[in-house]
Amino acid sequence: MAFQGKKLINDPNDVVIEFIEGLIETYPNLQYLDGFPQIKVVVRADVSSSTYDKVAVISGGGSGHEPAHAGFVGEGMLTAAICGDVFASPPVDSILAGIRAVTGVKGCLLIVKNYTGDRLNFGLAAEQAKSEGCKVEMVIVGDDCALPPPRGIAGRRGLAGTILVHKVAGAAAAAGKDLADVTAEAKNASESVGTMGVALSVCTLPGQVTSDRLGSGKMELGLGIHGEPGAAVVDLQPVDIVISHVLNQILSTETQYVPITRGGRVVLLINGLGATPLMELMIAAGKAVPQLQLEHGLAVDKVYTGSFMTSLDMAGFSISIMKADESILKRLDAPTRAPSWPVGADGVRPPAKIPLPVPPCHARKKDEEPSRPQQLNVHGIILEAGIEAAANAIIDLKDSLNEWDGKVGDGDCGSTMFRGAVAILEDMKS
Repeated sequence: MAFQGKKLINDPNDVVIEFIEGLIETYPNLQYLDGFPQIKVVVRADVSSSTYDKVAVISGGGSGHEPAHAGFVGEGMLTAAICGDVFASPPVDSILAGIRAVTGVKGCLLIVKNYTGDRLNFGLAAEQAKSEGCKVEMVIVGDDCALPPPRGIAGRRGLAGTILVHKVAGAAAAAGKDLADVTAEAKNASESVGTMGVALSVCTLPGQVTSDRLGSGKMELGLGIHGEPGAAVVDLQPVDIVISHVLNQILSTETQYVPITRGGRVVLLINGLGATPLMELMIAAGKAVPQLQLEHGLAVDKVYTGSFMTSLDMAGFSISIMKADESILKRLDAPTRAPSWPVGADGVRPPAKIPLPVPPCHARKKDEEPSRPQQLNVHGIILEAGIEAAANAIIDLKDSLNEWDGKVGDGDCGSTMFRGAVAILEDMKS
C-alpha cells in the first residue's frame, strides 16, 4: 500500500537549505559558509583557517539524519559539517570548501560513514586538498553489526556509532593533539563500536510517496539509516526480546564485530530513528543496561539516550555499544558546545540503582503497621463483598471503557480505572 507522506515543509527541494537557516538562527555559535545555499556547509562561527591552531574535525553526509551531522558542530566536537541533499552524499566542491574554510596549519581529519558515495566524494576532496598543501587524514566508520560475514564489497555501513567517534576525535583535537594522534584516537574509537537498528516503519522522503513494506504487526531488524532493507522482517516482539537479540548480535563472539569480552567496560547509546517517543527509548535503555550487566558480564560506564542519527520519520531505534577505557571515557566527558550532544554528569556509573525509601506516614506511630481487622461484622462482610464485586466489574470492563473513551477523549479511562481497582483489591488484603 502506497500513500503520500505528510510533512510540514515548503518546497521539498528546499528542505536542507531551510533546515540550515533555522539551525544557525537557533544556535549563534554556528554559521553557514559563504556560497550558501549552493554550498551547504555548517561551520563553527569562531573558526577561520587563517587563525585556527588546532586540528579541524570535519564530517557530513546526506541530510535527513538530524541532528547529525550539523547539530554536532561546536567547540570540542566537529569543526564543520558538510550537508548533502536528503540521503545523498554532498558534492566534492562542498566538501573541499569546508576543508579550505576551517583547516589551519595543524591539518584536518575527515570522519566518513562507510557508504560508497561518501567515501568517493570525501576521498576526492581530500586528495585535492592535499594537492593544495593541506594536511588531511580520513577515518571510515563502519559500525553496522546486522549482516553476518561475508558483508559484500562495501562492508559494514556507518550508523549512529559515528557520533561517538565524532566526540572522541573532537575532544582530542580540542586538547591540542596533533593530526596523527587525533586520527589514531578516532580510528581506535571507530573499531571499538558496534551498532544495530530495529524499525517499525520505513521513512517518508519529503514530497515522495512511500510504501509501508513492513505491514501490520511486523518489524525489521538491521535496516540502514536510509531505509535500506535489513537482515530480516519478523513479527513485532516485546522490547525485552528485541533488546536481547540486538545485544547478542552486536556482541557475538562468532562474528567478532567489536573487541568486547566479558568483564569489560562499555558505553551504551540508545538512538531514536526519528519517530520514536522518548518514553520508548528510555524503556529500551532501562532494559539494555541490566542485560549487559547480568547476561554479558559487562560494566556499563555511560548511557546516552535520545535522537543522535535519525532517518527522517522512521519509527524505531538503534543500539550502539562501544568498548570503554579511561582514554575514551575522558574524551566523552570532555566539554563541548555542540548543541545536540547531551550534557551529562561526570563520574563512574554505579553498578545498580537502589530505590530510595518512601518516608513513613506521619499520622502513624513509627513501628505501627497497618493491619486487617481480625473479625468483620456482618455489615463489614457485605460491604467488602460489594467493593470486591465492583472492583472486579471495573477490571472486566477495561477494554470497553477504553474504546468508549477513545471516541470522545484520549482512550485511557478503562486503563486508569483498572489500575485503581487493582490497587483497591490489594489494599483490602491488609
